[in-house]
This record gives sequence, structure tokens and C-alpha cells, in this order.
Amino acid sequence: MLEAGHITLTAFISPFRMERNLARQIVAEGDFIEIYCKCTLTVCEQRDVKGLYQKARLGQIPNFTGISSPYEAPENPELIIDTDQSSIDECVQRVLDYLQGKGIITAACT
Repeated sequence: MLEAGHITLTAFISPFRMERNLARQIVAEGDFIEIYCKCTLTVCEQRDVKGLYQKARLGQIPNFTGISSPYEAPENPELIIDTDQSSIDECVQRVLDYLQGKGIITAACT
């Protein structure tokens, strides 16, 4: 999609810096934008409608990020969004503002 000129957004639970660095290396310099959707573990658990965190705490789900498996926060992401401090609309606007500020999209795109 990138080669066709499209902007592609992907959302991953990517707990390890090494994996994120590998993803960054796949594309050309400047084409990878790491957005850290930061949220406290407490708020993540409160938002968990499927009860996965509870199951992980009970040992029913092994290697669960943040519970029985570590999470390595990004060291130098291009953008940090504090999702537990802002509404969804505010978070989206921050991403759009970032992309506009970098000249990746224009105001007409939004």
C-alpha cells in the first residue's frame, strides 16, 4: 500500500522494542511513524469488556502483555497519545494534527 502512495494505519499490541524496530526497518526512512497509545494498566483493565486481564491474572491466559509478560514502552516514538487522559476524538485529532504538521496529509484530507 505504501508503494501505491497510500497511508496505512495499523494497530498492534507490540510489547517488545526489538519487534517494533524490525517493523521500522522494513520501510524506507521516514515512512514508519510509531504512535505510542499510552494507557495505564488500571485503565486498560477497566476498559476490558472481554475479561481478558482478569483471566490473565487468574493464570488462564499465559504470556499476557502487562500481566505475565513484560511491555517495553517505546523509547522514541514519533507521537505519544495518552489515551487514558483524552477522548477518542481528541486522540484522533492529535494524530491528524501530527500528519498535517509533517505535510503527510492536508486539511482537505480530514
